[in-house]
Amino acid sequence: MAWQLPPLPAIRVFEAAARLGSFTRAAAELGMTQAAVSYQIKLLEERVGTPLFIRKARQVMLTDTGSALAGQATQAFSLLSEAYHAARVGAAGELTISTMQTFASNWLSERLGLFQQAHPEIAVKLQTSNHKNDLTREDIDIGIRVGTGDWPGLTTHFLFKADYTPMLSPRLADSVGGINEPTDLYKVPILGHGDPWWTTWFQSAGSEYRPELARPGPTLGAQFYEAVAAIAGQGVAILTTSLYRTHIAEGRLVQPFKTLGSDGHSYWLVYATGRRNMPKIKLFREWLLKQTEPLRSG
Repeated sequence: MAWQLPPLPAIRVFEAAARLGSFTRAAAELGMTQAAVSYQIKLLEERVGTPLFIRKARQVMLTDTGSALAGQATQAFSLLSEAYHAARVGAAGELTISTMQTFASNWLSERLGLFQQAHPEIAVKLQTSNHKNDLTREDIDIGIRVGTGDWPGLTTHFLFKADYTPMLSPRLADSVGGINEPTDLYKVPILGHGDPWWTTWFQSAGSEYRPELARPGPTLGAQFYEAVAAIAGQGVAILTTSLYRTHIAEGRLVQPFKTLGSDGHSYWLVYATGRRNMPKIKLFREWLLKQTEPLRSG
């Protein structure tokens, strides 16, 4: 069977320009000049017989035909990428996981060795960053993300809610006679006192957050660092409940209130849809969903 295919260099350029919404950014990604990108797209339009982009002064927009072709082109490259990766590494090789430091340090690092022991043929590499890597393009197999679960090109699996509540060291709580009402939190330093989570949590508790009454503690820029400060007795932090159950059970932190705040976000396991059938991703997905089951059931 003879495949009726467009010029492959042209369709590769078109897919990048459609995905990025820019000839300039497509040129940068592919290591080409903008003129070369324009030429390849013009060549493809001539083959198709109709414009694929509406060209404006500072932007380009897909036509209806271009939009339809773009979706199929991305899917085709995704399937090709999946086949290539599966052929190259199979169920073995290196599994690269990208996640936030808070999740890595307070939950995943305590359990990742169990996966490694069960699958010694897979070398696990963990990357921690708050930057959302492009899993459809970068050499990263799996990501753990916080959000609503709506990321184009990615398959997502719900892990647990990212609800939050105040936590502090038992010693600090005892030093002020206990934390029994939301207003008692003003008796101790509030870590990250400008964080909007405080306002949301106070509202959930039927109160109002009044920053002028707060004793400002350090603002450390990340939940992980504020948790460390809270354990050290430097103040009360507002933390994701599910990630600190071990700290509470072992007495390093106390959770004075059952009330939880929420911004509608959750933790998700994500990976490029084109890689969904890779054996190493299947193995990790099944393992992580089983490990997080208690967090979903409360």
